Amino acid sequence: MITDGVVWLAHGNGATIANIGEQIKGVWPGNLFKQLSSVTRSIAMRKKTWLSWSSGKDSAWVLHVLRQSGEHEVTGLFTTINAAFERVTMHAVRVELLKRQAEAVGLPLHLIEIPYPCSDEQYDYAMTDFVMLARNNGVQCMAFGDLHLQDIRRYREERMQGTGIEPIFPLWDKPTRALLEEMLASGLRACLTCVDPRVLPAKFAGRELTSELVESMPRDIDPCGENGEFHTFVFAGPMFAQPLDIEMGEVVERDGFVFADCRLRQPRE
Repeated sequence: MITDGVVWLAHGNGATIANIGEQIKGVWPGNLFKQLSSVTRSIAMRKKTWLSWSSGKDSAWVLHVLRQSGEHEVTGLFTTINAAFERVTMHAVRVELLKRQAEAVGLPLHLIEIPYPCSDEQYDYAMTDFVMLARNNGVQCMAFGDLHLQDIRRYREERMQGTGIEPIFPLWDKPTRALLEEMLASGLRACLTCVDPRVLPAKFAGRELTSELVESMPRDIDPCGENGEFHTFVFAGPMFAQPLDIEMGEVVERDGFVFADCRLRQPRE
């Protein structure tokens, strides 16, 4: 009954919690009631948050960080996808894999389709519509995995201004080498699905992200690829209920980038 009560109270509003509290105050022992009241208040005060989910390591780590905090409750993921190719923009991950990730982390996924090619105006229009949808769903915060690119953060903050939704950046200004090591030490696993060949040789596309791989990259490459040197797909980690069984496929060059196809492992006959 106590467990059921906690779950029920967690979904109620402040008034409901107060009313139920008065009813049960005389039934449960004082210390137990105080502990339950503290827990339910904490749950009720968490800010409803949707997370920008790129399919890569940074957004996955943001989910892990937020789940450890008591301030935010992540209730959904959102991703922009290329409508022409049915893949995540820039990361080029198949929508099928994106949905498997959402299942593994236990959260609903909201897809934002954008055309190819996509103008700034078209992108802004799509995102404005989505922010309105989020606001109508009671979302209080949107979380992003940006690390230190000020222009991108400023753009997000400007677009969210006046919407009633607060943009948050849980990983902001963290040293990227130490951050990557923390991710890998936790059991997070990811592969490189996109490489910018102007700064990183194409041979890195399709490789698993490890400390050794980063050590073999040119010295001026950011360990987290924050400057767009590479993009990743996460297939295991502490934020997943179970890992995804994947394999790497064809590597192609398109629009000035090198993409490695990632897919669910096919059963062998």
